[in-house]
Order: sequence, then structure tokens, then C-alpha cells
Amino acid sequence: MPFIQVIEYKTSRWDEMQALVTQYRKDTAGTSTAGRTTVCVDRAAPGRYVAIVEFESYEAAMENSNLPETEELAEAVIALCDEPPVFHNLDVSMILDAGTD
Repeated sequence: MPFIQVIEYKTSRWDEMQALVTQYRKDTAGTSTAGRTTVCVDRAAPGRYVAIVEFESYEAAMENSNLPETEELAEAVIALCDEPPVFHNLDVSMILDAGTD
């Protein structure tokens, strides 16, 4: 079953955050189990971001979470946040594509 982690965070240090995540993706190429990652900017709240990370399964997400690079990234990201991030761990129950039922 697909699994999605949504991370809501607020930062005034976006450039540093972006550089960290870009480096993490390079460092974990071939070992990360994360699929698509989408980072969104909240138009109504400047400095608020939402990251949507897709995994094939909860188990794949936990495998990724246990990578040393992921632990290091989490610590560095939290240090750049203006307030603690909020995590939502979601099992996917339905996927609807445009134009299909």
C-alpha cells in the first residue's frame, strides 16, 4: 500500500533548507526509498512550506528513515525551522487520476 509523509514547516532560511535537501538527494542517490517529493509554498502564509514525500509502502518509508543521511538531514532541517515541523504519516486509500473514475 502506498504511503505518503507530509511535512509542514516554517522557515525564514529557505535557501539553506533547499541546499540541504538538494545535497541529501545527491548523497542518498541509489539508497533512498523515497519516490517523488513535492515541496509547496503556502501563498497565504509567507515562509510556510509543505513537503509531500511519496513511498511505495510504510516499510519503505521506515527503511528510508533509518538511513544515517536521513537522520542527519532531519537534525539539520529542524535547526533551520522557525518552529517545530509537523509530520503527517498517511496510508494511501485511494488514488484518482484526472479523467478516470
